[in-house]
Parts: sequence; structure tokens; C-alpha cells
Amino acid sequence: MMPSLVIFGLTYGLISLQRVKWLHLDRPSGALTGAVLMILFQVVGLEEAYRLVDYNTLVLLLGMMILIGYLELACFFDWLSYHLLAHAHRPLGLLWGLIFASGFLSAFFVNDTVCLVMTPLILKTLKKARLNPVPFLIALCTASNIGSAMTLTGNPQNMIIGIQSDWHYHQFFFRMLPISLISLVFNGLIIYLFYQKDFRERTGQAHFYMEKPAVDVWLALKTLVILTGVFVSFVITKNLPLTAITAGALIVLVAGKKPKLVFEKIDWTLFLFFAGLFVVIGGVAKSGVPQLFYDKLAPFLNGGTLAQITSFSLFSAGVSNLVSNVPFVLLAAHWIPNFSNPHMMWLVLAMSSTFAGNLTIMGSVANMIVIELSKEDVHVGFFEFFKVGFFVTAVSLAVGVSFLSLYAFYGW
Repeated sequence: MMPSLVIFGLTYGLISLQRVKWLHLDRPSGALTGAVLMILFQVVGLEEAYRLVDYNTLVLLLGMMILIGYLELACFFDWLSYHLLAHAHRPLGLLWGLIFASGFLSAFFVNDTVCLVMTPLILKTLKKARLNPVPFLIALCTASNIGSAMTLTGNPQNMIIGIQSDWHYHQFFFRMLPISLISLVFNGLIIYLFYQKDFRERTGQAHFYMEKPAVDVWLALKTLVILTGVFVSFVITKNLPLTAITAGALIVLVAGKKPKLVFEKIDWTLFLFFAGLFVVIGGVAKSGVPQLFYDKLAPFLNGGTLAQITSFSLFSAGVSNLVSNVPFVLLAAHWIPNFSNPHMMWLVLAMSSTFAGNLTIMGSVANMIVIELSKEDVHVGFFEFFKVGFFVTAVSLAVGVSFLSLYAFYGW
């Protein structure tokens, strides 16, 4: 048990630190190091390590990233951003448009990708309009996290939950939709309250100028048609990985573009990060640590379903900010069967681990993407983000706990 605990602590330390400059290590290399150490110290064998990797999650992620890559290649997201800006006559209108656009796009196109595409476009427009970009960048971060909670494919941790739980895509969506919608509204109100002076300025539509993108309409239509089929299939069948990778292969065949152009856009290090974590968590699980940890926590998580929803949500939100949401979900998945209502607790885990990402800049990869891409133009400090993120996280968690408690009470 001791070797697995030491390796576990080392791995999570590297992941939590985000980047160890003097070692030039990042999150994927930290996870890889942990996985290799698990094998070298014989916590797991090499063949066992292969079996511990959840290829269903990786295949689902790859399929969705291929489809999104073709939409990027077609400049589809640029086109959406162009129309968002064209209809925003004032700063406040732009804020609300950005919140709901990024929220819903993140639900269906993965929040990290939405932030990656929209950040440069928003920055360029705000610079021309001479507006403070900070509230808009924070809005993009928080809204994309909140919106991604709506679906089983909105973010990486939800994909893991989609594979490991028995929730169907449409059932998950209809339960999470009102939670995310109301949280998006509160998100906008909180940001407005903190930055009222930035939204009092009256800015004409002409100031929100963006060059009209050259959209590959035919490629965008083909990809959207296939994506529509994907979401229909998600409702009909539970096999999310096969659906996603089949659609990915289909668009590669019919796109009429060099696949290399899309494959270059895929973040392959994310797959390394996931694979390493699967081995590390598998090694820890084999040693019995998760169950031992749960037994220690059980007194705090005891009670009926309603009490468990509240306590587990708070615990999940706190730990997700210490070790990041994806590693926490992999660990917490071992505890779900111990709860009085395991089916409902998968929703609690998805909601709380995702909303927790809004607490700090390091809370989610989406946040770090936005901050990293904008650092040359504007500095968003830890406390600048935290003062908004704290209230957004607290209110959205309260909304989530309230709705999930009602679902549990009425057996929905």
C-alpha cells in the first residue's frame, strides 16, 4: 500500500502544481511519470496497466475532437462569433450573448475547444472597442464550465462519468439543463455586479467589429449533419464511444480535406494525461486506498440521500480544486456504489466537479486556456478571478444541490 500512496501523492503533486518550471514537467508528463512508477515498483504489471486504461473514454474523446476539428477547419466557430458580435449593440448585450453562446457551445462541442477558439476573437474585438476585457474573459471561463455540465460530452470528466455510469445521454441532459440555465443567469448577474462601470458605457454596434470569416459552408454542413446524427444516436444507444468514433471516421472520409489538417489540431497530450491517470488510479484502487479513504470519510457523508447530495457536493468541489476535476472523478468513481442512491450520485459528481472549476484559475483546463491565450493583452490575477469565481461557484452549487435534491425526493 505504501508505494502506491507515495506514487499517488507524487503524481497529484505534479498535476496540482500545473507546471514545474525547473523540471519542465506539465500535467501529462506528471501522469505518465506516475504510471511508469506504478509499473516499476510492481504495484501493477505491464499487462495489467494496459487493461487499466479505459479505452472507451479515449475513443469517445477522440471521436468528438475529430468532429470539432473539422468544424474549426470550416471556420464554423468564427462564423458564430461573428454573428454574436454583430448582434451585440452594447457591452451588456455582448456579456449575455457571450455567456449563453459559450455555455451552449460548450455543452455540445467540449468546453476546452470553445475557449480555445473564442478567446482570440473576443480579445481582438474588445481591443478595438476599447473595453475592459477582464469581465468578458471571466464570463467565457465560467460560462463554458457551467454549460459543459449539461451533457455527457461537455467536458472530459463528464465523458468518464458517461462511460462508467448507467446514465443515458438524453436523461442526463434533461436533468442538468435547468441547473445549467439558471446557473448561467446567476453567473451573468454576478459578473455584472462586480463590473458595473464597464457595462454602463454605451457602445454602438459598429465598435464590435470583426472581419467576416471565410466559412467553408459545404464542410460545415457535412460536419453538422454528421454531428446531428451523433446526438440522435446518443439518445437511441448507450454506446457513446462507437458512435463518436464512427462519426469521426465518416467525416474524415467525406470531408474532402487532408486529415492531417485536423489531426494537427487535436491535443494528443490529453490522451497521454488520461492514460497515465487510469494506470495511477488503478494502482491505487488495487491497494485498497480509495475504500480506506471512503471509510474515513463515511461519517461525514452519512445520512439520507439529501444529506449525502449536499455533503458530497461540497467535498467534491473542494477536492476538485486541490487535485483537478478529472483525477478526482476517476478516484471518486470508486466510492459511488457505497452511497444510498448511486444513480443520483453520478449526477452530483458531474455537477459539483464541473462547477468547482469556476472557483480559481487553476480549477479547470478551460480557465487556464483563456488566461494563457490572453496574457499578452491583459493580466487576470488569481484574486481578480477568485473574487468572482467564489460567488459563481457557491451560487451554482446551491442551484445544483437544490435541483438534485428535488430530483431525489420525487424519484426522478
